[in-house]
Amino acid sequence: MAPEGNKSEVIISCHTSVSCVLLRIFPYLIGVVIICGNFLIIMSVIYFKQLHTPTNYLILSLAVSDLLVGLLTIPLDTKFNRDYCQIHGGLVCLAQQCIEVTLTTASILNLMCISIDRYYAVCKPLVYKTAITVRVTVFMILLSWSFSFLLSTGFLIAGIIYAKCGNKCYIYIVIVNVSGPILTFYLPMIIVMCIYAIIFFVAHKQARSIQNRTYHSRTPGATVRKMERKATKTLAIVLSAFLVCCCPFFTVWMISFSNKVSVSFEVIDPLSLFVLSNSMLNPFIYALFYSWYRSAFKIVISGKICLRDFSNTRLE
Repeated sequence: MAPEGNKSEVIISCHTSVSCVLLRIFPYLIGVVIICGNFLIIMSVIYFKQLHTPTNYLILSLAVSDLLVGLLTIPLDTKFNRDYCQIHGGLVCLAQQCIEVTLTTASILNLMCISIDRYYAVCKPLVYKTAITVRVTVFMILLSWSFSFLLSTGFLIAGIIYAKCGNKCYIYIVIVNVSGPILTFYLPMIIVMCIYAIIFFVAHKQARSIQNRTYHSRTPGATVRKMERKATKTLAIVLSAFLVCCCPFFTVWMISFSNKVSVSFEVIDPLSLFVLSNSMLNPFIYALFYSWYRSAFKIVISGKICLRDFSNTRLE
């Protein structure tokens, strides 16, 4: 949705028939990939007991939010719905925007929870198993989804107020265009990047310590630390992909609002689609860097789990 408010008549837009056709078809192709990929992650974590760990439960929660993007956000985010909402508005369109805000915020907060998990795994390995338990993980997941829902409800209420009193109610403009991006993107991302900066600093020190004492590389503790660092790097790649996909949209959003420049839907739509496309990347990242996810995906895709019990299979 394009930023609202008292804008000048400067319009940033693009007009090509090819881009319009791609924008109509491409989202559904992305939606199919998102649904299939994240379904594999959800099935793998739920089915295989080896993947029943706090980190994988957080990955599961992130996959659920990504799956819902494919099932709900992309079908509702078609050009037809955008045009209808731009002309008619209404409660249904506000509800659609709330779904988008809920799922986007849930993804970011899940990434923040994953960064906390990685912080304890790398920086405080001795207390990791007691600090990050399944109960704590479930609490973080519920807190993330609850906050996302409450925030989107706030957007809905602000939208209803704006629909009744129009431009006289500046609260809607402020909440959507200022508070919204700050609470749903910039603040969580700053926190996450600070946590990962600390993690990589500590991991670098650990790596140098192990290199200076080569005999540690043969101990179980050193092996575990190496695996944790690899997991952290992989999840940092997930975070980087999220930033690359989301930054252009939120940057244009904030610039357009602060400079009072109206951005057309023909520009916002591709940027919004770029944000949504992030939901299809994570399954490929996990399959590329985690051998156990590759093994799990192969078993699920082959349909072997329908023939006999593979839940205790050793994934390598």
